[in-house]
Amino acid sequence: MVDHPTTIVVIGAGAAGLTGAMVTAETLSREETPGQVVVLDGVKHIGAKILVSGGGRCNLTHDTVTSKDYFGNRNIIRNILAAFSIEQTIAWFASMGVELKREATGKLFPTTDNARTVLTALLGRARHAGVLIRPGHRVTEVSMSHGEFLIQHTHGTTRASRVILATGGRSLPRTGSDGFGYQLVRALGHRVTPTVPALVPLVLEGSMFHALLSGLSQDVELTTIVDGREVDRRTGSLLWTHFGISGPVVMDSSRFWTLATNRGAQVDLYGNFVPGRTLDELKAWFITHTAEYPKRSLARTLSALVSDRFAESLCRHCSCEPHTAASQILRADRDRLLNALSRFRFPVAGHRGWNFSEVTAGGVPLNEINYRTMESKLVPGLYLIGELLDCDGRIGGFNFQWAWSTGWLAGQSVVRSLLAAKASSHRV
Repeated sequence: MVDHPTTIVVIGAGAAGLTGAMVTAETLSREETPGQVVVLDGVKHIGAKILVSGGGRCNLTHDTVTSKDYFGNRNIIRNILAAFSIEQTIAWFASMGVELKREATGKLFPTTDNARTVLTALLGRARHAGVLIRPGHRVTEVSMSHGEFLIQHTHGTTRASRVILATGGRSLPRTGSDGFGYQLVRALGHRVTPTVPALVPLVLEGSMFHALLSGLSQDVELTTIVDGREVDRRTGSLLWTHFGISGPVVMDSSRFWTLATNRGAQVDLYGNFVPGRTLDELKAWFITHTAEYPKRSLARTLSALVSDRFAESLCRHCSCEPHTAASQILRADRDRLLNALSRFRFPVAGHRGWNFSEVTAGGVPLNEINYRTMESKLVPGLYLIGELLDCDGRIGGFNFQWAWSTGWLAGQSVVRSLLAAKASSHRV
């Protein structure tokens, strides 16, 4: 590969990498600064993670995004998100011909309901800006020599004045993000905090009744306890599956379970299937209800609060006969059943692994980058963006917004850096 006098190499052609590449190229053109942007990616088919996101529809952002929607150094996250806002994101996609629609949850999707719309727009815009995209170029090493970067890859060596590292995390490795970027960045002197699957479904022990409820959704308040201390509490939709539990509230909670078990901590996950009601309130409700309807079965009584299928399964799980008249149940059985309804301990056996994880928790600490530019504090000219960093968002398009914001900021900053270096050399 023949290098341009000023070559900027982007390693990784995912959401963040494509954004960083096109913004760099467009800014170079706008500033009338010579330079070539080259994207190197190890896979043959670019954008696989974009195509599978959002059930193939690509939930590319959310109508409201704040630092509270993310985990990591929130002060730094807030500043990065402010550099490229939701309004800017919507306008940016509109300029590429991608109109967005808002769903009731606040998620924003392309009006086509097709993730390929997003990928086609990104690739088309990048190529129009003059970006050279090189699939099948797996990078094996990044080093420094006489003030420039040497990027070793499967097709040789590329020299660069600036490098944007956008290799992703470890989630969905079949799409190309196998975690090798962490090895590259460690070799350059950066730390990497422990990385675990986040936004990942949880597997329950085989003795549980989840398989009987497969496909059923219900609202639940989930509480995660680590070493006896509450670390997370959230309410949302839980989906019962053949292997355990999934759904938005489980996916959002999962990072706490995976991080804690990764370091050997004791983790307990509890569910309140009647969110907002305490055990005492449930007891009062049960006594009043059974007094009014003494002949109603236990399962039918509980069906006033939860679905019929769940009510029956919970009764059997608690060794209570579902068809027994609620007024005839022993106090000890009633208390055990209502306790399970309001504080059910999920017997979590594990998680579904990287192949089913939507994002990585952990990565390069945010305090090792300049949040105004995304440039490494350790290696001048190196920019770190996207999932490679120690920042993960909740479900709902927030991780894509992180990709767009970090990519845009890096792309702008790379060109400013080149212009500053040029001005400095002229002064000398």
